[in-house]
Amino acid sequence: MGCASIESLCHFVDLREVPAHRQLRNSDLLEQLRKAVDFRYIAVGGLDLEGYQIGRGRSIDTDMPPAYVDTYFGEKLGLSDPLVVQSLKRTAPLTEEEAFDILPPSQRLQYLLRSYEIGRRIQIPLSRNGIVYGGVCFTRERPFTASEQELLVFFSEPLHRAITKPLMDRFAAGVLRLTRGELRCLELAGQGLTSEEISDASDYQTETINSYLKSATKKLGAANRAHAIAEAIRRQLIS
Repeated sequence: MGCASIESLCHFVDLREVPAHRQLRNSDLLEQLRKAVDFRYIAVGGLDLEGYQIGRGRSIDTDMPPAYVDTYFGEKLGLSDPLVVQSLKRTAPLTEEEAFDILPPSQRLQYLLRSYEIGRRIQIPLSRNGIVYGGVCFTRERPFTASEQELLVFFSEPLHRAITKPLMDRFAAGVLRLTRGELRCLELAGQGLTSEEISDASDYQTETINSYLKSATKKLGAANRAHAIAEAIRRQLIS
């Protein structure tokens, strides 16, 4: 139980097979942040994929105590945790104190936080087009200062991207049902090539390329080709 330690994703067929709660692995960016801001625990939640957004408990990387994680998600406390509930409605950082002022926490949640010495939490929501898809939660015993909060906000999106990159690289295209041809055309279009130039650089006819790009644009929920390329890059589908 607790958080699964995953060394490689290669033996998972799709994202549904990957354990939802995973042991956080160190990264250079995380180490840099720890040097800049002292914090006890961190939880990186949610993916920018349908069905895996934060609040569902389907994608969490954390170094919080395994027994705490088991109890918190086993009892579905996230559904009523004021910090989680309120952070889904906003794109600005939210402290535990602010959330508890809006919505009082349950005695069970307070007991659990005290028992495992989680400390004071702050949630940094991550959003796209005004919709929150993920977040990074930091904890420690004393409140974070205003300048520390600014640093946490600055680091949160790139940190979330770095932590979730292995998952997104392997599974995002499958979840979005993007085909190999669609990804290839997006990648070449992202290099500035026109449909005719993509045809010269690949085995696809111009009509096929336009069809692939139109289909990919729709699957990514984009307004046009340029928007689709930007979305594919942001979701780490192409580089």
